[in-house]
Amino acid sequence: MTVSALTVLILGVITAVVLLGLGWAYKTANRLDRLHVRVDLAWQALDAALARRAVVARSIGAGLGGEGRELILAADRAEGAARAGRESAENVVSAALAQIDSASLRSQLVTELADAETRVMIARRFHNDAVRDTLALRGRRPVRWLHLGGTAPTPMYFEIVERAAA
Repeated sequence: MTVSALTVLILGVITAVVLLGLGWAYKTANRLDRLHVRVDLAWQALDAALARRAVVARSIGAGLGGEGRELILAADRAEGAARAGRESAENVVSAALAQIDSASLRSQLVTELADAETRVMIARRFHNDAVRDTLALRGRRPVRWLHLGGTAPTPMYFEIVERAAA
């Protein structure tokens, strides 16, 4: 083998390795982008489920009279809370709902509340699963070194207390 043939072979191998690395980086960045979209969609579903629970909580609070006023205010605060304070506001709603005796409610409201809480629980799990998958990929060393996450904010888990009856 001559020197020029060896040089061409080495350049060919280097080119192949660089192209494979670029292909991996493109594929990983694309997957990370899809995971961020999944987190955003899961958040929207969770937000809708929490809004539905707030509507049911206000209906329950309206039927309770004076003692239901706190539940209505808690639901209003939770719906209007910023994302950073949403967990604690939703926990207040959960605590207020837990104090209500379901035997004193109409069966339709009990059914709606159970359905709304189940939807919140499922939506929260989907959201947290999406966050877990995204953080796992973002946490890999080559992904961090190459900044494949771009400017997307780091997703956060959403943890609230689930009622035992749900």
